[in-house]
Amino acid sequence: QLQLVESGGGLVQAGGSLRLSCAISSFTVDYYAIGWFRQAPGKGREGVACLDSADGRTSYVDSVKGRFTISRDSTKNTVYLQMNILKPEDAATYYCATGFGRCGDYDLSTGNGMDYWGKGTLVSVAS
Repeated sequence: QLQLVESGGGLVQAGGSLRLSCAISSFTVDYYAIGWFRQAPGKGREGVACLDSADGRTSYVDSVKGRFTISRDSTKNTVYLQMNILKPEDAATYYCATGFGRCGDYDLSTGNGMDYWGKGTLVSVAS
């Protein structure tokens, strides 16, 4: 069973930065999509960013473009989400998820269809 474990959440002042990590147990496939999603209290799940392992292509929701960066370290089986210029509206529980396809194969607005999910890490942003 593939497992994803997020870390790096915490409390930060508005305008600050955090880097989230998603450690992934060993993959048995060569190509996958991995995404970061978030859910704030009382709101639905929202896609934040996605990365295609096949070619490294990335995609972002408009609200985080220019502020967030998704990246990976294949040697560590870890995917990161660097979050800069954080805003109070970025506060949420952040989840990583993966699927055995390309980012375009999934509903990235919600993450529906992704095969495996982590348990999340909480990000709080103080104004």
